[in-house]
Amino acid sequence: MSQVIEVTDATFEAQVIGSSKPVLVDYWADWCAPCKQLSPIVEELAQVYGDRMVFAKVDTNVNQQVATSQGILSLPTIQIWQGGQLVKSLQGGKTKKALLKVIDEFVG
Repeated sequence: MSQVIEVTDATFEAQVIGSSKPVLVDYWADWCAPCKQLSPIVEELAQVYGDRMVFAKVDTNVNQQVATSQGILSLPTIQIWQGGQLVKSLQGGKTKKALLKVIDEFVG
């Protein structure tokens, strides 16, 4: 049973770039309505795929360094990292179906 981890400016490199598994990073903020809709979907997917993929959240209000260095301009943004490289980026609210399609590319 896996859960979504909170990633910060200080832990981004170790938890995302250094991960041996693919990582889905959800950039969000408390004022962002689509972020609030996306959050339970990400948590649900973490329960299903957590053994094969890491699910992480970055609160962009608190962790502006990571958001800036990653060029996050709109929220929510979902990134997929694999082998220390950014391999996919999606902006805006997404459906569970859309996220499943992306996850399946990396965990099959």
